[in-house]
Amino acid sequence: MKKSLIIFWGSVIFMLLYQCKDKTIHLGKEISYTSQEDLHYGNDTEQVLDLYMPKNKPKEQQDVFLIIHGGGWRGGNKSQLTYFTLSLMQKFPNAIFANMNYRLASASRFALPNQTDDIHKAILFLEKRLDYKPRFILLGNSAGGHLSMFYAYHSDKKKKVKAVINIVGPADLSDAGFKNYDDYSFLEKHLIDPETVQPDVSLMTFGSPIHWIRPTSAPTLSYYGTQDAVVPDSQGEILDSVLKKNHVYHELYKFDGDHVGWAKEPHDDFLIEKIAGFLKKIGPKKRSENFKAL
Repeated sequence: MKKSLIIFWGSVIFMLLYQCKDKTIHLGKEISYTSQEDLHYGNDTEQVLDLYMPKNKPKEQQDVFLIIHGGGWRGGNKSQLTYFTLSLMQKFPNAIFANMNYRLASASRFALPNQTDDIHKAILFLEKRLDYKPRFILLGNSAGGHLSMFYAYHSDKKKKVKAVINIVGPADLSDAGFKNYDDYSFLEKHLIDPETVQPDVSLMTFGSPIHWIRPTSAPTLSYYGTQDAVVPDSQGEILDSVLKKNHVYHELYKFDGDHVGWAKEPHDDFLIEKIAGFLKKIGPKKRSENFKAL
């Protein structure tokens, strides 16, 4: 982002955190949103989301960006992506945004299927609240990128997901390059409830988004860092190969940085511009229509 905006965004985030629950956020000329924080989409205390609605309601029903944070499946919080969500709102002033928390994994609670169930619950909650069935754009970083892909490719039975924006997300958990992840042993034991997996499929294969890609899978834009020691950029190349094989429209971009470098300038601006171009290309076309893969 431009350095001159740092103070502005800082003040906006301060207002988001400390003002009343329902408020108006002004993001520039003629761009205003109504914000509601910590709306419960489930009964668990972690099942909350922040909802941002355009102040001037557009005439047409709008897409919903569902933002999914990272943190190794057992950490992190939606507040980590508040800044980036605000930047997206400025770029897409007519879209609706929901920035969600989900139930974190632990030694006594598996990530899957709990976290994909939470995405599903959040989608149902938003449909009910909006009183129409929008198209969803799942956007997540790191573990959130993995969950975005996994939900879209595996769990989205009714094809409600219009697109996936995957930022440094693990796509192939069995890849030798990813096995250097310092918490890999936790994934092997606590990422997936083994009772939900068929005995002839390994847990890491089941949990890999690429295992579930089909020709009808959601169009996907991915962003990986060439110096990422957590999720190597080889993950992007593996994902690109499988999407291409299945003729799923996709775009893959890389930046010169580490696992969190995507959120720093100029990489964040570059990503937002690419997201805008990507969504314009896929437009209103139906999911069942195949695109020519890049």
